Amino acid sequence: MHTIEYEVKALGIDPGAMAERIRAAGGSFRGERLMRRYVYDTVPPVEGRWVRLRDSGSAVTLCVKTISSDEIDGTRETETTVGSFEDAHALLGLMGLAPRGYQENRRSSWLLDGVRLEIDAWPRIPPYLEIEGDTEEQVWETADRLALSRSDLTSENTTKVFARYGIDLDSIDELRFA
Repeated sequence: MHTIEYEVKALGIDPGAMAERIRAAGGSFRGERLMRRYVYDTVPPVEGRWVRLRDSGSAVTLCVKTISSDEIDGTRETETTVGSFEDAHALLGLMGLAPRGYQENRRSSWLLDGVRLEIDAWPRIPPYLEIEGDTEEQVWETADRLALSRSDLTSENTTKVFARYGIDLDSIDELRFA
């Protein structure tokens, strides 16, 4: 499926306080999980485009992500579900794709009037909140409901978020929790 991501991030949050804020706004908790992914360059390499194989704990997906800008609608995804994380990784290797890196994060998922709220914890950086909706308007309305100022939000991808903390994510072969 080919979709546009409408998403912003609030960086450096307190996860417990943000969970309370979401709950107070009427959000419902959907669960916590460890997510793991391999990231691959496309062949031939295209700036702003990569392949992601991700095990979200409930599904394994294969996705091509294309970043056209740091705007709220600057990411395109073409994604499909696959059966096995390990088998898909092996298949991609047989097709000549070598992983650029392996990454883990912990995710606490919430839903607020159809908008997906993800509190993400990654090794080496402070936690952040992702607000992802089906439209730009949904995202901004949810940010307002959570009393988050637009000036405090970013639509930068994870690689750029890591760069804010002086970390070159693309140079890390394995990003795991201890």
